[in-house]
Amino acid sequence: MASMQLPVLPPVAPMLSKAVPDIPEGAFSYEPKWDGFRSIVFRDGDAVEIGSRNERPMTRYFPEIVEAVKANLPEKCVIDGEIIVVVGNRLEFEVLQQRIHPAASRVKLLSQETPASFIAFDVLALDDTDYTHRPFEERRAALEDALAGTKPPIHLTPATRNHDLAVQWFSQFEGAGLDGVVAKPLAGTYQPDKRTMFKIKHERTADCVVAGYRVHKSGPDSIGSLLLGLYTDSGELASVGVIGAFPAARRKELFTEMQPLVTTFEDHPWAWAKQEEGTRTPRSSEFSRWNAKKDLSFIPLRPELVVEVRYEHMEGDRFRHTAQFRRWRPDREPRSCTYAQLDEPVKYDLADILSVAK
Repeated sequence: MASMQLPVLPPVAPMLSKAVPDIPEGAFSYEPKWDGFRSIVFRDGDAVEIGSRNERPMTRYFPEIVEAVKANLPEKCVIDGEIIVVVGNRLEFEVLQQRIHPAASRVKLLSQETPASFIAFDVLALDDTDYTHRPFEERRAALEDALAGTKPPIHLTPATRNHDLAVQWFSQFEGAGLDGVVAKPLAGTYQPDKRTMFKIKHERTADCVVAGYRVHKSGPDSIGSLLLGLYTDSGELASVGVIGAFPAARRKELFTEMQPLVTTFEDHPWAWAKQEEGTRTPRSSEFSRWNAKKDLSFIPLRPELVVEVRYEHMEGDRFRHTAQFRRWRPDREPRSCTYAQLDEPVKYDLADILSVAK
């Protein structure tokens, strides 16, 4: 944005984190891992731009955040954080996804019906000073001072140097829809697009029914992803997500292995999809907004195979992220794959988490 006079100008690729199995001990600052849209906010007076993970501006989708930035943040600043949507007492990523809409009238309506919040957790610039080369310990102190008088929907993320408290947060905050914990080296500088932080995320396993597949972009004889289902209490097979990270050779093998199970929509639990000529799976329409060219058609399979997958947590009745293949379960009956096997975190009020930072 040419009109801005800041020491750090958009676009900037956010600093990233790499996954580790345990919360590291040492000279770290620990924070909740928010489940939203990573965003860097640039403000120079009345000029505001909201950057994103892919460096494309999201300013037009969140007019309420723009106004909150003008009302709460310093006149000249660059703040790293996360845009979230809260429904009730927890984060709802699916509702947040719906905020990305091409129609201005729809954007305005959603900004009122499902308003977003901004969680600040790092500072790249204040006034005319570039903070990216300063250690995080110093950046955090500057951020706390800069946001001392902020009001919702702008929030400062909680942070602690106490490892035991971070372990407590890891399990406790999941009930409010948070992803896990992030550990930031206190001496670390801000390094755009580099994985210099550490993230510890929840991981669980579930036995799911394979109910369909999509072909891979490499060709019609390779599996792109397998569609997963779980049975509800009423006996219906619900769509819960997909697995798809297979090596090229395995994709072709899977295609051959799946062919004996191919069926028609008339004989399938998701028979309604026939009306769409197989152009979408349950709940898939929300994803086409992110990649309009993506082919969402799928081939129905008789629900006879059971696969064990790894997942992080649920978003409503579906896996929040793509699940990971673990092993086949020929010993399991498909009808035994129900929601009852899933580990439910203890409910936690999101407002209590945000109050920790006060």
